[in-house]
Amino acid sequence: MIGRLLDGRYQVRSRIARGGMATVYLATDLRLERRVAVKVMHGHLADDSQYKARFIQEARSAARLAHPNVVNVYDQGQDADTAYLVMEYLPGITLRDLLSEHRVLTTVQAMDILEAVLAGLAAAHKHGIVHRDLKPENILLADDGRIKISDFGLARAAHANTATGNALLGTIAYLSPELVTRGVADTRSDIYAIGIMLYEMLAGEQPFKGEQAFQIAHQHANDTVPTPSSKNPRVPEELDELVLWATARDPDQRPRDARAMLDQLLETQRLLVGDNDATTAAQHTMVMPAAAGHPGSDDATQVIAPVRRERSAPQNRGNASVLKAKSDRRRAKGYWLFGLVLLLAGLAGGTGWYFGSGPGSMVTIPSVSGQTVEAATASLAAVDLQVSDTRLRATDPAVPAGQVVGTDPAEGKSVAHDGLVKLIISDGPEQLPVPALVGEPEDVAAERVTDGRFTLEQSVYQFDPEVADGLVIDARGVQGEETVSLPTLDAYGEQQPVTLVVSLGPIPNVSDKTVDEAQQILQAQDLTGVEGAHVFHDTIDAGKVISARQQGDGPVRAGDTVDLIISDGIEQVAVPDVVGRVWSEAEKIIRDAGFEIEFAGNSEALARLLPNGSTVRSIEPDAGKTIDKGSTVKVRLQAFG
Repeated sequence: MIGRLLDGRYQVRSRIARGGMATVYLATDLRLERRVAVKVMHGHLADDSQYKARFIQEARSAARLAHPNVVNVYDQGQDADTAYLVMEYLPGITLRDLLSEHRVLTTVQAMDILEAVLAGLAAAHKHGIVHRDLKPENILLADDGRIKISDFGLARAAHANTATGNALLGTIAYLSPELVTRGVADTRSDIYAIGIMLYEMLAGEQPFKGEQAFQIAHQHANDTVPTPSSKNPRVPEELDELVLWATARDPDQRPRDARAMLDQLLETQRLLVGDNDATTAAQHTMVMPAAAGHPGSDDATQVIAPVRRERSAPQNRGNASVLKAKSDRRRAKGYWLFGLVLLLAGLAGGTGWYFGSGPGSMVTIPSVSGQTVEAATASLAAVDLQVSDTRLRATDPAVPAGQVVGTDPAEGKSVAHDGLVKLIISDGPEQLPVPALVGEPEDVAAERVTDGRFTLEQSVYQFDPEVADGLVIDARGVQGEETVSLPTLDAYGEQQPVTLVVSLGPIPNVSDKTVDEAQQILQAQDLTGVEGAHVFHDTIDAGKVISARQQGDGPVRAGDTVDLIISDGIEQVAVPDVVGRVWSEAEKIIRDAGFEIEFAGNSEALARLLPNGSTVRSIEPDAGKTIDKGSTVKVRLQAFG
């Protein structure tokens, strides 16, 4: 793509980034003489109507938004077989780059970034658009101080209550519980992702971790996001409450949309920073070191310049005011409570006896999922429950075989003290048949993976001389701590990860090219060619490339470096001195040196009739002269005596 002119208008200059669906390039709009970012769909996806519709949806979704905190989309089209999207180019870094560099942001920095993101997202929600893939990689921090949301490729109408189908879309670390369990997203799903990002900015890490994607998804669906102050004590209580509000597992307990959360954030800023702070009322300035390696980021320090933000006076915000009300109630102290406590103290003794150890005593079964049988037995014994010797069995994609899945009666149920509880033991994930994947187009294989009830991971791309571009070479899974090739298995666990290894076709042919020409050809395929070994070659001129070879034994992937094998031309060899030698010995010496033989006069007859009875009288060229290997040496023989 580099160097290509799209639609006679967009001159592609260099690659910025590559994702699972498209590659983003820096280009020049020749008509308007400005730099733009061109997002080009991968060629093997261009013929797939679903991916193409999603690509066009991004253009339409972003084009409907005119907001300073949303990346502008200028154009969308198709040049031959290349589908592309033209967007505003923002030199700078992403929020992910910033978090990789600094890990923990200050309270003010986090609120400033969150305010800009919520402002752009509020515009999207106002127009009925749900982003569905909010994450630090999609938050751009420009060199000039602008903060913008990008990548509306997964956006959908907010009122559609759209399900994702068989596969979960978006990034697993930021998926809301309803997306994990039901595949349904609305504006409150975006709010959940915002809450996870705020936690990450304040705590320096994501709230849920796991070696595999399904483990993280299980935590989103079943666990409560902790407060960031549990990791970073400097986080104020007001921001703890904002995180908990945004990440409530029940969508009805979250802000209804980005506008509601933005209003509460502004109120929180007012409480934390104060009304007299000029930056609170008009602008914010943040100075942050630039993350290395991002295009357009040349300076050691980036200044996110002042950005003016108009703010209206605080208004009544309905559900959003719940946070402030909770905070006020917690701080309020009334003397009337003292009298109430005295009154209740007398009742507590009798009531505690009745329900604690008396006739009304009941015990709530605790959660023991994921524990060993021994640990679960101890947990139940600690609350005065007995464990039955009868074991129930069940498959579970998240709980390893041999550990406890749950109980009968289920956790949360109330039973009498000393009640009997049965443990349900995991048999591990349900074993499902492995679909045919090798040799199929990537999109077909991906659909078979998700239809087979497995978890599709990001594909791996590599060059292969025997498999056409876009076809699957292999599919890899995990068993224990080992990576396995799925085509060698008859069955594989439900929801277990599957990584498709997809061919990029053979390494480009650079034979008989100059080094510069070969490097340009390889660069177009995101490969770097460096001079490797120099060898002699009978047909390729000295200084030209014979071939491009991989370095080491592993596969060649985009971004790798390959060796260019350079020709030294035809090897030059000295003519051996065989004058006076018996012909049978001389012939072997001449041929071992790499020369052909021509006989002078009747020498051929002597060689045939008297190989050990004739000697070399003379050779041409003379012995010691250097000539091309493979050349012909003329031999004259004479008989003994």
